[in-house]
Amino acid sequence: MAEGPRDFDITVLGATGFTGGLIAGYLGEHAPPSTRIALAGRSVAKLEAVRSRWGMGADVVGVDVTDAEAMRSVAERTRVLISTVGPYILHGEPVVAACAEAGTDYLDLTGEPEFVDLTFLMHHARAVETGARLVHACGFDSVPHDLGVQFTVDQLPEDVPIAVRGYVHMHGTFSGGTVASALEIMSRYRAGKVSHDIRSQVDAPPAGRRSRVLTGRIGHDRDAGSWVVPMPTIDPLIVVHSARQLPRYGPDFTYSHYWAGSSPLAAAGMIAGAGALFGVAQIPAARRALTRLRPSGSGPSVEQRERSWFKVTFLGEGGGARVKTEVSGGDPGYTETSKMISEAALCLVYDDLPPTSGQVTTASALGPALRTRLQAAGITFEVMP
Repeated sequence: MAEGPRDFDITVLGATGFTGGLIAGYLGEHAPPSTRIALAGRSVAKLEAVRSRWGMGADVVGVDVTDAEAMRSVAERTRVLISTVGPYILHGEPVVAACAEAGTDYLDLTGEPEFVDLTFLMHHARAVETGARLVHACGFDSVPHDLGVQFTVDQLPEDVPIAVRGYVHMHGTFSGGTVASALEIMSRYRAGKVSHDIRSQVDAPPAGRRSRVLTGRIGHDRDAGSWVVPMPTIDPLIVVHSARQLPRYGPDFTYSHYWAGSSPLAAAGMIAGAGALFGVAQIPAARRALTRLRPSGSGPSVEQRERSWFKVTFLGEGGGARVKTEVSGGDPGYTETSKMISEAALCLVYDDLPPTSGQVTTASALGPALRTRLQAAGITFEVMP
């Protein structure tokens, strides 16, 4: 990070949103008392209400992300900036630009591959120069998968080809912001592919190593004991970026990522639901109608979140060895997501981390230090029999 005094250790941008408010609350309860926290967003009155609701001593900073000069001022005042302002492809780039220029560490909750590729193309080089660490996908997308694969790789021999498969079991519901982001991703499928292809041309893998996503097949997986469907989410892309940045993943690394269910009917329902949502995303009027049913700022109740859970099982092979690991926790989308990104921010502020800069991943920039924090906070990482 760029040297010089900063007014705040952590700034939460978008603290008046559903997830932003949960992050503010988590930091208010769990950050060391000396942590200097700011809540930022367009409405000072709403920010003050969030501060009051959580009984925080945080500062309040009014800013509109479309005002580049004001956004740069906010970035210059903080060591770490958490952005919850999505869909990120519509609202997120000025925030990344400000942090890259100011040498400020940046975290977000994006699940949008196009946004990650575009910000790499636009801001990675500058962030390397200023020392900023730009860390995307710091919630359920993609911390359990990224750190879970790293944990699995650590159980296998070094300097050998490694293959890991991840199987996601979960129960939960969605906020309005999540629905809006998912629809935006699907509506921009072709534009996202163009951005990915351009990045692939300029972001070459290290010499002598390669890392790939293997899509896999729909059907019953005997090793997992489940019916599985490949998940075309951001998670396998983040895992592969980590593999490129970390030699420990070996000379030839592959990763496959699946939704896992108990029956063929559940798998069929998953496929049908995803297909219907993709179809809706292609029709602007239908997309707007769906977002009105679950508007931004809304989210599941405390009772709904208490009934939610996730478990990700990983099967790893390499050098003749096999290992099964598991990462598990409570409500994936909100309770655990706010915990994950908050602990990532505290990790950047307080922990002894490897020297990195530019666009990095939770595994490459935070790795075991963040895993230790999450375990202490109730998220389990286990080697299974």
